[in-house]
Amino acid sequence: MLLCSTTARPYLPHNPEDTTPSLLSGGGGNPLYAAEDLLDEGHPEAAAEILRTLINENRAGLLTRQLYVRALIAAGKLDAALDAAKEAYGLYSGLASAALTLGEALLAKQNLPIAIAEFQRAIRLDPTLEEAHIKLSQCWLEAGESDKALEALEPLKDHPAYPRLAARAEAIRHQSRSDAGYIRHLFDQFSADYDARMRGQLHYAAPEILRGLAELIGLHFTTHDILDLGCGTGLTGIAFADMASRLDGIDLSPAMIEKARESGVYTNLRVADVETALSENANAYSLILAADTLVYLGDLDPVFAMAKSALKPGGTFLFTVEKTPTSFELGPKRRWRHSEEYLRTTAAHHSFTIAGLLEASPRTEAGVPVEGLAVALQKPA
Repeated sequence: MLLCSTTARPYLPHNPEDTTPSLLSGGGGNPLYAAEDLLDEGHPEAAAEILRTLINENRAGLLTRQLYVRALIAAGKLDAALDAAKEAYGLYSGLASAALTLGEALLAKQNLPIAIAEFQRAIRLDPTLEEAHIKLSQCWLEAGESDKALEALEPLKDHPAYPRLAARAEAIRHQSRSDAGYIRHLFDQFSADYDARMRGQLHYAAPEILRGLAELIGLHFTTHDILDLGCGTGLTGIAFADMASRLDGIDLSPAMIEKARESGVYTNLRVADVETALSENANAYSLILAADTLVYLGDLDPVFAMAKSALKPGGTFLFTVEKTPTSFELGPKRRWRHSEEYLRTTAAHHSFTIAGLLEASPRTEAGVPVEGLAVALQKPA
């Protein structure tokens, strides 16, 4: 949102913290208005140059600095925008609009947790700041948190943006899978200590369970072109590295992909959604792995179809799920559970043969083993 209309310039009252003399004139030669016009007309770099000059000449207050940050964001200079927003916040830390601007720069950088914190700070400083409520709601929607998005919107039910944002929140609520934004946000947050948390606290064993199943059905006698779906930090890749002639990994979390890269076992890594990542990779892999990944999907039909397309004839799809007696359902920890009957039916629908199916516990929850299944599906030769 720009600071003022480009068609009718309102009178700007004196702000003792803003040392830009021309702000008070409202005349046609006002450099702030000129920069705003350039930004409106799609020339953010030219706008940023004018605003940077004002800042360098000590003729800029918060309004100028806010517009400068927005111009840099529009120009795609996100690191510079974040630096400028931090500088503005340092000068005006007690003002809600400074926290709002810092939040906008963080959101542009997709740093959702800290952006959320800054929008919440802006609301604490000024609960009437509508744009902070809107941006906070947008952040929660990006993170797949529909209830929190609606909570942020609660004071704005008469705002023009409310119907659109509320409809998006309701759509997230009714998906038959965990929202991609929720998964990315969750694992970006956990990436720093993921391995220690999973191995130490939750006794995570899905990679080893799948490796054992692979050996049970004889896959370890040859090497494979392997795809690791939801590769995380690379624990499953490490467990299968000695079986791989090629090992590719995909994950929704950029932070997890960077951790996986540090493992050094992957041929290729990329940020992607497991349901849509391989539409152009027909017959590319002889083995696809999904360790503790399908728990974020309810309806498995799309991922089964993708796996069948991506596998070479005779290839194998190995995965773990958490277990439930009836079809599939969302558990209390926001992880989906699947029944053995549902897996068998969906596999048959896609012409997979069940090469192996074991009861196994991929992890614990509050010290109690989670009931699960490890499954090996084989594509027709």
